[in-house]
Amino acid sequence: MKKWLFALIAVPTLLVGCGEKKEALPEPEVPQIPEVEILTPKEVALNETIELAAHVEQGGKNVDDAVVEFEVWESGKRDEGQMIDGKLKQDGVYKATTTFDHDGVYYMYAHTTANGVHNMPKQQIIAGSPDMTKVVPEDEKANNSMDNNMMDHNNDTSDDMDHEEEKKDEKNHH
Repeated sequence: MKKWLFALIAVPTLLVGCGEKKEALPEPEVPQIPEVEILTPKEVALNETIELAAHVEQGGKNVDDAVVEFEVWESGKRDEGQMIDGKLKQDGVYKATTTFDHDGVYYMYAHTTANGVHNMPKQQIIAGSPDMTKVVPEDEKANNSMDNNMMDHNNDTSDDMDHEEEKKDEKNHH
């Protein structure tokens, strides 16, 4: 009988004692945004192999296991752009090659993912001697729909209202 009485008192006491020891779990570390320095020249010659290059660091250290894709397109022809896989060459530097066969203004994104975090710096590249008066200006908002979707998501109030009012004003003036 004493054993039962002891068990009835001891077991709940042990359970309560175990329940009081709560250790705080460490906060998960959020990886920093990778720093991407584009090393590609801003002016290049025609019909020569051009090296697309980017140096990737995260937390001040070279990243040798990032995924780097260079997206290249001619001004005004974003839909005709191409994706070129970057390969690690040395100490966080990723490279790929391309050739520009006619005068023009081109753009390049260095799509970079390191430890689950994405960064995509953009650079203009002038190939040859293009007639700058014929270059279609890059409309950041229109051509960067991926960023646009992320930034404008759930924000369908003031901008949409302003556009609707502009359309009404245009109709009233015609």
